[in-house]
Amino acid sequence: MDILFWAIIIILIALSFIGLIYPIIPSVLVLIGAFILYGFLFSFEPFSWLFWTIQTLFVILLFVADYAANLIGVKKFGGTKAGVWGSTIGLLVGPFIIPIFGILIGPFLGAVLGELLVNKSNIKTALKIGWGSLVGFISSVFTKGIIQIIMVLYFIWVV
Repeated sequence: MDILFWAIIIILIALSFIGLIYPIIPSVLVLIGAFILYGFLFSFEPFSWLFWTIQTLFVILLFVADYAANLIGVKKFGGTKAGVWGSTIGLLVGPFIIPIFGILIGPFLGAVLGELLVNKSNIKTALKIGWGSLVGFISSVFTKGIIQIIMVLYFIWVV
C-alpha cells in the first residue's frame, strides 16, 4: 500500500507543477494537499509548526510572485489596470479557446484587447503591453516553479 500511497502523493506533486502552466489547476493547493495527504496516509509527526510556518510563507510568496510578475510585466511595458485585467482573463480563458497555445496567446491577446478597448491605446502600444504580459507570465511560471521545487525539497527533507 505504501507504493500506492506514494504514487498518489507524487501524482499530486506533479499535478501542482502542471498547474503552473494551466492556471485552472490550483497548483499551490494541490501541493499542500499532497503534504496533508502524506500526513493522513503515513504520519503528521514529521510536520512541526516550523514546517507549516515555512510552507505557509512559501504559499504567500507564491501568490505575491504570481501577482507581481504579471503586474511588473504589464506595467514595465507601459500597461495599465486594463492590461493587467485583460492579461489575467486571457490567462484563464485562453487554454480553453486555443488548447496548448492558448496559455501563451491568451494573456497576450487579453492585455492587447484590454488596452485597446478601455484605454483606446494605439495598436503598437497595445502590442508592446501584450508582449509585457507574456514576459510577465513566463517569469511568473519560472519563479513559481523554483518556489515549488524548494517546497517539495523541504518536504522531502523533513519526511
